[in-house]
Amino acid sequence: MRKYRNTIFYVVLIGTLLAVMYWVIHLGTQLQAPELIGGEKISKGAWQDFTSTLLHSFKHPLAILLAQIVTIIIAARIMGWICIKIKQPVVIGEMLAGIILGPSLLGLYFPEFSHTLFPIESLSNLQFLSQIGLILFMFIIGMELDLNVLRNKAHDAVVISHASIVIPFTLGITLAYFLYLFHPPTNVEFLSYSLFIGISMSITAFPVLARIIQERGLQKSKLGAMAITCAAADDITAWCILAVVIAIVKAGDFASSLYTIAMAVAYVLIMIKIVRPFLMRVGEVKGSKEALSKPVVAIFFIVLLFSAYATEVIGIHALFGAFMAGAIMPEGSRFRTAFIEKIEDVSTLLLLPLFFVYTGLRTQIGLLNDPQLWMITVVIILVAVIGKFAGSTLAARFVGQSWKDSLSIGALMNTRGLMELIVLNIGYDLGVLSAELFSMMVVMALITTFMTGPSLDLINFLYRPKKSSLQENLQNKAKFKILLSFAKSNTGISLLHLANALTLKSKKNAEITALHIEPSNELHHYEVETQELDSFREIKQVAEELEQPIRTVFKISGDIDSEIVQTSNEREQDLLLLGVSESIYEGSLLGRFLDFTSRIVNPEKLFHTVTNAESPFTTFDRNQQINAKVNAMVGILIDKNFVKARRVIVPVVLKNDEFLCEMIQRLIQHSDAQIIVWDLNQVLRHQESFKEKLRQLEQLVPNHLTITEKELDYETWQEQDLMLISLPSWNKIVNKKVHWLHSTPSTLLMADRKP
Repeated sequence: MRKYRNTIFYVVLIGTLLAVMYWVIHLGTQLQAPELIGGEKISKGAWQDFTSTLLHSFKHPLAILLAQIVTIIIAARIMGWICIKIKQPVVIGEMLAGIILGPSLLGLYFPEFSHTLFPIESLSNLQFLSQIGLILFMFIIGMELDLNVLRNKAHDAVVISHASIVIPFTLGITLAYFLYLFHPPTNVEFLSYSLFIGISMSITAFPVLARIIQERGLQKSKLGAMAITCAAADDITAWCILAVVIAIVKAGDFASSLYTIAMAVAYVLIMIKIVRPFLMRVGEVKGSKEALSKPVVAIFFIVLLFSAYATEVIGIHALFGAFMAGAIMPEGSRFRTAFIEKIEDVSTLLLLPLFFVYTGLRTQIGLLNDPQLWMITVVIILVAVIGKFAGSTLAARFVGQSWKDSLSIGALMNTRGLMELIVLNIGYDLGVLSAELFSMMVVMALITTFMTGPSLDLINFLYRPKKSSLQENLQNKAKFKILLSFAKSNTGISLLHLANALTLKSKKNAEITALHIEPSNELHHYEVETQELDSFREIKQVAEELEQPIRTVFKISGDIDSEIVQTSNEREQDLLLLGVSESIYEGSLLGRFLDFTSRIVNPEKLFHTVTNAESPFTTFDRNQQINAKVNAMVGILIDKNFVKARRVIVPVVLKNDEFLCEMIQRLIQHSDAQIIVWDLNQVLRHQESFKEKLRQLEQLVPNHLTITEKELDYETWQEQDLMLISLPSWNKIVNKKVHWLHSTPSTLLMADRKP
């Protein structure tokens, strides 16, 4: 009875309480008004009632907003992924996603769906959310500015930066005169109109420029440092000018705007002289990631919101206040990184795409239905490119930069991206820009951002270095070159041990390079150097212990797989070593488009990888893609704490496994490894060339090579340090699900060079 006591108590309690509730409700119905008791509820049937309720729920403002956010994020991620594949900044894809979801495409071909998903009455919700996203984003941009760099290289950077603002600003005002003359806007004064055209021509997208410099590995170069400094100075100057322009536009004339400008100057002084020292003190005490408690984070958020509120009330826009709040934050990279991590994902992944789509909903390419309007668009693009590109290039050349660096700085400073859209939306909200001119300017922003990458490629092609001498080429070809690419330090260390085993007795004739690539969306320019040191610290320590010379290459890329292939092919590597440490969603549609990843390593994912089997989570195969494009042999290490290659087993399953002889020879000669060649399918009986190569190895290093056809026992497997097997053979073995797979040691899957 005691066994069922809890169950009986539960049933009695619930039953009693249900009875009490029924009795109270029954008594309560007697208290209703007579008309309620006798009234009949109009019903169309249970199913129709359900469907009408469901349709009503679909049209609820919150449901519409959530559907919009989901659609926007998916579209932004897909277009961003496509742009990464064609070597373009992600922001281009997000801008295009906004235009695609707007009236220019979705509204044109699917008007009913567009009206259902983006009804006019819901746009105000999108606007407010996107403005919050912009405030957070501008706060991040302010924190990304390294004011120390500006102080150290202020002279040249200020000359280039201000030239890249003044020249396009002047051309923009000149263009505004002709636009105002032939296509005058309605109820807009020329002063406001010309100032906004001028500032639209002058802006540079600092975050996009920083990402491009990172992904091209220019952050350590003189060019990269100068471009970052110029963009930072440009950003500060441009936003100050924009604040003045907004003040003038809202006041109506320059004289009236002087009061607003005076208040803005007072605001800036208070932020620099009073708020900044206070925040610096807080940063010194609470500057580490561990010390950033909720009360401390709350202080910084209050400063951000109060600063944005103050500038909005003053009349110079809340975004300037957010930018200013970020710029005065404590300068320690550890503090800024820790704080940015708390807000960046919400800002850039959730809220910022809303701004792109809101801009896209305003952009009506269909309004440009006259050839004359397209001619004006072309003129706007030419003026923008000539002013920014030519102005920056000539200024850089004047201060002593080479022609290549000058042209590169011009191409980078011509990047407009998101910052241009922010300026254009402010102008549109203030009524300065018409719908047609707004659409023209958005097209200009897209094209000038898109052309940055191809322009840099063209400049590098025109100024490509001369080929190395024949003697240098012969020396490089004489070396056995290994590239090991790793994401985590422990994987890199295992790959280093393997590379060391392959070159142990000929280190002078070997060249080992460790490659680490960080995703471009996970690093800020000011922490690149620190991240590089951290990435190679452990692997360099192990290399010193092994007395193994090693080169290191640190890169930042939005497409890591392509970067690995490109690095291997450019360096003409003989062997590319990779480690298996994939997420369960790595390489899938979820992983590719949504960055849906986890730290879980799924064994079945490995099987799908090597067998190329179909799976809903493995639509794309990362390692197979790399292998298909790289010119070197490819080795994929399935690591089980690999350290030395003293005993190695080589199962031979297919005729094409003959290429493994090169690796067998290197392991025997350099590591004195004991090799067991297991002729699993009696391949050697029928392939004389393969057998002859093994015989020569037996004669060259006797007592180090054993060939057998017998089934190996469990103890033999347990004694091995490494299994060397070709990728096609592993594929065949996995399909058979042979019993000894569970006892395999660390495994090196090998793929031959491309034919």
